[in-house]
Amino acid sequence: MTGSLICVIEDEEVIASAVAARLRAEGFAVEVAHDGPAGVALCDRVRPDLVVLDLMLPGLDGLEVCRRLQRDRPVPVLMLTARAEESDLLIGLAVGADDYITKPFSPRELVARVRALLRRVERRPAPAGEALEIGPLEIDRAARRVRVGGEDVHLTPTEFELLALLAARPGVVYSRDQLLAEVWGWRDGSGQRTVDSHVRGLRRKLGSELVRTVHGVGYALEARR
Repeated sequence: MTGSLICVIEDEEVIASAVAARLRAEGFAVEVAHDGPAGVALCDRVRPDLVVLDLMLPGLDGLEVCRRLQRDRPVPVLMLTARAEESDLLIGLAVGADDYITKPFSPRELVARVRALLRRVERRPAPAGEALEIGPLEIDRAARRVRVGGEDVHLTPTEFELLALLAARPGVVYSRDQLLAEVWGWRDGSGQRTVDSHVRGLRRKLGSELVRTVHGVGYALEARR
């Protein structure tokens, strides 16, 4: 994890410099871009392990940058936003962001979110033989590949981890706090809206019938085989 390359795409130079300095102090390699087109070009050139991406950028906004990055080469994205409206956050998660943090934020929280995202990606894959088939859903955990009805489905790293956890025990209901602890590594009870947003993303991509809501409790993957 230490030494991972992170691209920071942020048009406010004070914020970009502060974020880059803190990440470098934590042992990460950092490249910086200050607008959308430059950010896309930078990521295409250096192939980062993670992107810290501002929502409001000149040239191309953060949503379009994220969409292009995930289309060309999936990469974990932590989105920075000065706005906390649910619609903004849902759109960001829908186009491939894995997590978000609202300005102003503490450097400590930023680093914690970055480390948590990198841990998800660095988890060892399951042995090659451990593929799951649950109804129309196929999950190859070694290849991190998902299909529905024989068609490939692109998931972000966080969406894949969430689905893999639910699929390991079909029919078992996980509370939001359990999902936050297992997938995000958060144990303070915050971020439940993040879980709901990612579940919406899974339903949009996999079909609404595969992930079941248990009202007042949490979520489960349908156990039909």
